[in-house]
Amino acid sequence: MKFIISGKNIEVTPGLKDAIEQKLGKLERYFTPETEITVTLSVEKERQKIEVTIPVKGSIIRSEQTSSDMYVSIDLVEEIIERQLRKYKNKLVARSQGHPTASSSGNSFKKEFFEEESDTAEDDEIRIVRTKKFGIKPMFPEDACIQMDLLGHNFFVFSNAETDEVNVVYKRKDGAFGLIEPEFN
Repeated sequence: MKFIISGKNIEVTPGLKDAIEQKLGKLERYFTPETEITVTLSVEKERQKIEVTIPVKGSIIRSEQTSSDMYVSIDLVEEIIERQLRKYKNKLVARSQGHPTASSSGNSFKKEFFEEESDTAEDDEIRIVRTKKFGIKPMFPEDACIQMDLLGHNFFVFSNAETDEVNVVYKRKDGAFGLIEPEFN
């Protein structure tokens, strides 16, 4: 694995670099030596944030964790990445009907990734426990944000009155709002 480590408003000290390579180095048993792991450290006031991105064929394994201590953030991000890898492995195994190969994943993973005993807890299983249907009324994004707040939700699906497309507004971590619009390739 190749680490690309950078910092925003923080100097990447040898201690931080070692901690990242030691923690995330545990994932080395899954990936080929060419796999690149992009790590970005940043500090804003008391928030110590780490972002980890691992591109794999057809997908991205990514996590962003924040705490008051960078070493705690590093520990948290490693746990999340490991959990995402287990879910991704199950998806690949299911897609190939139990006969995965390292080549079917674009050579990002070692053969051992698939051969390792699955220790996935039931908590990692994706289960849809409820389906809701509701009428979508055309409205403007600002009105959708108001409706979302009134319902006490952190996202809201609506038909955009300006574009006649289904959009989603959501509440961001910083308290602002975001808008998701479809893009068809």
